Amino acid sequence: MDVLQDHLVRARASGGVFARSTAEPPWGLHLPGTIPLTVHAVVQGRMWLWFDDPSEAIELAPGDVALVRGGQDHFAAHRPGAACVPHEVFQARHADDAPVHGASVFLCGAYTLSGDVGRGLLEALPPVLSLSAAADDPLHAVIALLSAELTAPAPGRQTVLDRLLDVLLVLAIRACFQNGDHAPRWYTAAADPRLGPALGALHADAAHPWTVPELAGISGLSRAAFARIFQLALGRSPMRYLTEWRMTLARDHLRTGDLTLAQIGARTGYASPYAFATAFRRHHGVPPGQWRRGSR
Repeated sequence: MDVLQDHLVRARASGGVFARSTAEPPWGLHLPGTIPLTVHAVVQGRMWLWFDDPSEAIELAPGDVALVRGGQDHFAAHRPGAACVPHEVFQARHADDAPVHGASVFLCGAYTLSGDVGRGLLEALPPVLSLSAAADDPLHAVIALLSAELTAPAPGRQTVLDRLLDVLLVLAIRACFQNGDHAPRWYTAAADPRLGPALGALHADAAHPWTVPELAGISGLSRAAFARIFQLALGRSPMRYLTEWRMTLARDHLRTGDLTLAQIGARTGYASPYAFATAFRRHHGVPPGQWRRGSR
């Protein structure tokens, strides 16, 4: 089990909006903080990104990618501090701009990630993450394919865009976790050969009645050594981690309403609806049915 893949699948990450823009200076774009995750990729020219203070703007060159987490409005422009307008006004102003010398050509997309699993992934990212891809980096190839698909629409375009958006998001998050200080504990632990096998097994089958000795055996460690290393790496005991992961999955199922309480309990390792309701109440202070009504 690839633990990052498990998080991405459960977060149901999807790119709802994506556009290729060409803009001759002066230009500026104002994007709201209500977008959970925005991706910017520069094809030609330069782009500057900032939040409240233009003096802290980040410059993006051709081939660079930036992920911007929701929460704060952010601005993109040909220079820091330029006047910025909402997306609809920007599109109308620059609809006829051609990709001549001096113009900026960039891709802009908006992602949604669902539930607590998606929220956890977003919270692991910095407010803005910029990635400068080397010439042989797969990110370059994905950006080129996205740009080509948006330039010359063809049958099946949305399917192609959806798949490329998935690839772009995974590559960017993976690069963030591998190269930065923002990797969540579970990502680092999954790469540890002493913990990875057990963590992968736990994520592959959260409903299994796991025990510490069984997980330790999967990792080839003694019970005491496994429990100690797990606690140090993830900040909680194996059973506490398992319970929290089960509750995370349960909350996401409760939000979507796709399963009954009995089905949720069975999928998260509880032998009966009563056992599930008792565990959920102990963890959240309210029974699952009440929590579901409140979340809606």
